[in-house]
Amino acid sequence: MTKTTPTVLVTRRLPSAVLDQLAQSCAVDLHAGTDDLPHDALCARVHGKDGLICMFNDRIDASVMDAGDSLRVIATVAVGFDNIDVEAATARGIVVTNTPDILTGATAELTWALILSVTRRVGEADRAVRSGAWAGWTFDFMLGSELRGKQLGIVGAGRIGRAVGAVASAFGMRTVFAAKPGVTGNAPSDEEVVSLDELLLTSDVVSLHLPLNPSTRHLINRRTLARMKRSACLINTSRGPVVDEEALAWALDERLIAGAGLDVFEDEPHVHPSLLTRENVCLTPHIGSATRETRGAMAGLAVRNVVDVLGGRGALTPVNG
Repeated sequence: MTKTTPTVLVTRRLPSAVLDQLAQSCAVDLHAGTDDLPHDALCARVHGKDGLICMFNDRIDASVMDAGDSLRVIATVAVGFDNIDVEAATARGIVVTNTPDILTGATAELTWALILSVTRRVGEADRAVRSGAWAGWTFDFMLGSELRGKQLGIVGAGRIGRAVGAVASAFGMRTVFAAKPGVTGNAPSDEEVVSLDELLLTSDVVSLHLPLNPSTRHLINRRTLARMKRSACLINTSRGPVVDEEALAWALDERLIAGAGLDVFEDEPHVHPSLLTRENVCLTPHIGSATRETRGAMAGLAVRNVVDVLGGRGALTPVNG
């Protein structure tokens, strides 16, 4: 390769076919370890790089951009980009890209897996069988709750929220969307839009599909949890800090809600200790987009964004213009 070949730092291993595609036009510096790349190491390795492909849990702040004084593009392999200081990138002329839409179906599927796991006590039942606690069929053992005739409340009517709502009728559920300015978008015309308070008061399942920003951080807190039905469950497949985990633990302790299904957490990979011991809480390790098809497509889109920007073309999915 010549000296004019652009160089790209990749903070996690990607599928080999995708890395091969990147290597056709760029020199690749891959962090191949399984651990996160520490922030100081990230700053050191980004020096002299033209592009950066990162993950949602890499903190890409102004110090990283200053260290990467040759950066022209930052591509996150995620739909959310709250880990990137987009304003700082824009001020430095750095293009920021994400991978929207690709993970919609996979995340919607996991949302329904969590809903069913909580309402039908799937995780608890599995543990009972494995531990030998199941002594045989009885009429009232491990009773759950049916979805038919219940209300699904969706907070966040973006691509994923709409995809989740589209499945609800198959379970005989009514769907409503929260009308909270700045975080929900426009609900489908054939669905009902209600206030956030009304959604919390009337829904049997509350599912969160929000970006993380100052207006959504701890949107679910003691006050909002206290508004929910005691028979309701909370599902979060968006961003962990949208839910105040301390408040959620309190609400479960006080039996203010019936259960929760969480794929994301406030301080990943750490989880509030009280949630770890509860049978009425289903916990998954941030696997909303974790299918071979989706993760491969996300990585491929991130690489195409980098290659296009470094090749003098516009990004396919730019965040900042």
